[in-house]
Amino acid sequence: MIPHDDRGLTLGDGLFETLLAVAGSLVDFEPHLARMTAGCAALGLPAPDWDEARRLCEAALGSRGGPMAVRLTLTAGSGGRGLDRPAKPQPRLFATAADAPVRAGPARLITAAVRRNAGSPASRWKTLAYLDNVLARREAQAAGGDEALMLNTAGEVACAAVANVFWLDDGRLRTPALECGILEGVMRARVIARARAMGLEVAEVRVGRSDLDGVETIFLTNSLIGMRAVSQLDGRTLRTDQRRLAALRP
Repeated sequence: MIPHDDRGLTLGDGLFETLLAVAGSLVDFEPHLARMTAGCAALGLPAPDWDEARRLCEAALGSRGGPMAVRLTLTAGSGGRGLDRPAKPQPRLFATAADAPVRAGPARLITAAVRRNAGSPASRWKTLAYLDNVLARREAQAAGGDEALMLNTAGEVACAAVANVFWLDDGRLRTPALECGILEGVMRARVIARARAMGLEVAEVRVGRSDLDGVETIFLTNSLIGMRAVSQLDGRTLRTDQRRLAALRP
């Protein structure tokens, strides 16, 4: 049981990673743990032990062989009342597993009023403070969408509630720059590498929402869904280039 004074519970002080497991094997374990380790350095937390992390993830999987979502959580451990951490934090590391979401059809994307704070370190790492994403997703669903498009406080396109965003613009691949306050997704990196290997021009950009008007191929990426096409953006129906999308799939 997590004690009541755990800082992950009381303050959202910690990090997590969500990995896909297929046939009992963890997919992209190393890049996920590398990101958690870098996040610990950025937030001033002790880094996880990679061997222990793998053991915990595999134990959570057990003998289940179907596609599974494995969540590895690291909290800052117990602390007293207030914001200050103990002089020597003792992080808690644990893993859980659940059936991976079924690959759904194309997503209807709704621009949310909830904004990403590009100046916050929490926007660049998978911290336990995910309330903005929760609220953005709820807003999108209340408006008849499947997923939220989030802008940052400067009005620039940032990401979806649980995914990175890409689009094709005159045959060129575009995605928000890290400076927009986005998570550097593992699948995002794979898609960028795949596109460049194909000889496709890739740019990480800072653009406003209006730059997506007229764009016909938009897709989302994360480690569980892989790539998911967007069929509508704020009610506008898109004509996705399915051939190019299939070629970009890692």
